[in-house]
Amino acid sequence: MTRSTSAAHRPEHAADRRTGLITLALAVAVANVSILQTLVVPILSTIARQLDTSLSAVGWALTANLLAAAVLTPLLGRLGDVYGKRPVMMAILVVVLIGTVIALVTTSLPLLIVARVLQGASYGLFPLSMSVLREQMPPARLTMSMAVVSATLGGGGVIGLLGTGLLTRDGGDYHRPFWLGLAITVVALVLCYVALPRQARDRTASSSVDWLGAGILGVGLVLLLLPISQGANWGWGSAQTIGCFVASAVVLVAWVVAEGRIKQPLAKPSLLARRAVMLPNLAGLFVGFGLFCSFLVITSFVETPEALAGYGFGASVLSASAIYMLPGGVLGVVLAPVIGRFVHRTGGNQALIVGAGLGLVGFLGMFFLHDEPWQIVVFGTLAQLAVSFGFATLPALLVAAVEPADTGVANSVNSIARSVGSAVSSALIVALLESNINATTGFPKEAVYGTIMVLGAAAFVAIGVIGAIGITTGNRTPGPNPHEAEENAEAFAGEFAEVSGQR
Repeated sequence: MTRSTSAAHRPEHAADRRTGLITLALAVAVANVSILQTLVVPILSTIARQLDTSLSAVGWALTANLLAAAVLTPLLGRLGDVYGKRPVMMAILVVVLIGTVIALVTTSLPLLIVARVLQGASYGLFPLSMSVLREQMPPARLTMSMAVVSATLGGGGVIGLLGTGLLTRDGGDYHRPFWLGLAITVVALVLCYVALPRQARDRTASSSVDWLGAGILGVGLVLLLLPISQGANWGWGSAQTIGCFVASAVVLVAWVVAEGRIKQPLAKPSLLARRAVMLPNLAGLFVGFGLFCSFLVITSFVETPEALAGYGFGASVLSASAIYMLPGGVLGVVLAPVIGRFVHRTGGNQALIVGAGLGLVGFLGMFFLHDEPWQIVVFGTLAQLAVSFGFATLPALLVAAVEPADTGVANSVNSIARSVGSAVSSALIVALLESNINATTGFPKEAVYGTIMVLGAAAFVAIGVIGAIGITTGNRTPGPNPHEAEENAEAFAGEFAEVSGQR
């Protein structure tokens, strides 16, 4: 290549490196969301023991994080629209950093719960990241970049489980996993500071924030998620549980009515009612359900000692993460550009159907074949890969369905739908396991795992049906020329790998 030819390509190469760096920064930030979500899951009993408190009390470390996420996510998405994505994302990461430092130094359960509330702000990073990608990426690379960033949600969850297993083996201090959260948060903060573009505030855009709508929505979501997460302790038929569900329905209906009368609402009811938005949100609910089905059924089953229960493999938290969960998490991230290319070429609804097929095979495979470790590894990996398909596909469907100004709120609502699905899955699985204890062995009956695997398969059947409905009703993401899509996917994968290696 001549000097003049090389010089001519330098601006294009610089732009390619810039988009790769943005994608890397957002991928690390989004991975931090699921890392912080899952790193406390394996050590709840350890926290209870070391803080000399009950397991039900420690459960609020999970519940508070989930409730904070539900309240803050749509509000943070709107603040990003008003004040800019970069400053809001930086502020979120600073708040998460403060929460993580508190979790590292406190020996008080109330302060730990406060720390988890602050960490719940991290959930706002995902919808804001989708908005940044839509603004900054060339159209031909948008789907691939969204797939890469979305895939880190699943991969980050596995990293959280693996890191916790490594840092707390042999009865280690429960504070140790938060060092992992601190490190990832700092890296994400630095990368976002360097990579995210500084943009002048759009003076033509509305500067109003619907604080009232955000408050009403937050109350409604808290009333919905609180009994889901605490129903096992309160009793599913208790007045407390039923009262929260009824109050939630009333408040959320009131929110819809109020939003319809506000000039600049937090989320337009007409937008959420649109079929092309409603279907991805419903699919997000089932993707969240399938995600926690795969996490909980695999880890709980393989950690059960066969000598005592008659099934399971007696795996430690570390080996359960490294042997049974890590392959699926790594594969989902590695194949993210390929999944993005598939979505780009065929459309999001077709990708939903393919992912649903993988999830169905994965869960039914575990249902029929779970006597050998390799069977759980293979079929569990397929189930996790199905979740990666869902994570990569839903933002693409929403981007095709809404205007650029609505990208953040649309993905915020989708994030809430996934959180509700995860909460329902977690509560249901825990209830099933606790209510089916074998009196002789003291462990859940093997058959209950089969029930959970069937529920996971049913969730992916529902996702496949939603994809089919999307195709038949014409809700499809447009695809460019297949050769152009393939070339751009290969170029994007190379640029992302180059930037990752240089960092």
